[in-house]
Amino acid sequence: MPGSDLAHETAELLSVANASEPRSLNQLVVLATRQVRACSGATAGMWRDGEPVVLVASHPDLPELIEMQLSAGRGPVLEALADGGPVSCPDTLEETRWPEYASAALRRGVRCSVTLASRHGAEAVTLSLFGARPRLLESSQLELAELLIAFGDTVVGNAADYGDAQRTALQLRAGAESREFVDQAKGMLMQAFGCTAEEALQWLRKASQQRNIRVADIARKIVTSGGTDSLKPPSAT
Repeated sequence: MPGSDLAHETAELLSVANASEPRSLNQLVVLATRQVRACSGATAGMWRDGEPVVLVASHPDLPELIEMQLSAGRGPVLEALADGGPVSCPDTLEETRWPEYASAALRRGVRCSVTLASRHGAEAVTLSLFGARPRLLESSQLELAELLIAFGDTVVGNAADYGDAQRTALQLRAGAESREFVDQAKGMLMQAFGCTAEEALQWLRKASQQRNIRVADIARKIVTSGGTDSLKPPSAT
């Protein structure tokens, strides 16, 4: 598994953080099936107060495994939600803890599975990986699966945290754009007046104070106007 592939696809997962929960969870499922060796299918879910809010799967038969567990009141997903997991089923043919789940899984060609959960208060995210042969999803692969559930939790696990992160990102982007305009305006002033960078910055600050406009707005006006009238020094106070 090339590290660059994981990094690239993880970036894709994080890039859809502002998308709907189904799309974010679907990207998590895609990432799991591509990156976890021996994983032939996966499901992911968003839960609130123990009830499923959104469920997605890589195969149309897999959501029925979750529905069956809810009906039976037991199964690896419910155990992971209660204990945090990971909850492993090495071989569904030998599974005795959840006979309903084992029988339904066998009918769908699932011979092993592992389920992880991450909880924040009343909300939780689950990720279930399925293998077509017994004991393929061994503990050596749990580290990667835990990494994936952590990424999924970052994306959809806590809406309040996401809102704060989104606002911070917008503020940082706006700040970067403002600095870019200030730097461009300083260069234009240096060329027009034959002054130093510090003198150009002082010019911008003086114009800002006299006109009661932010330095960034003064700089933007200079850049967008091509430095015509905006390059006239502010009048003395």
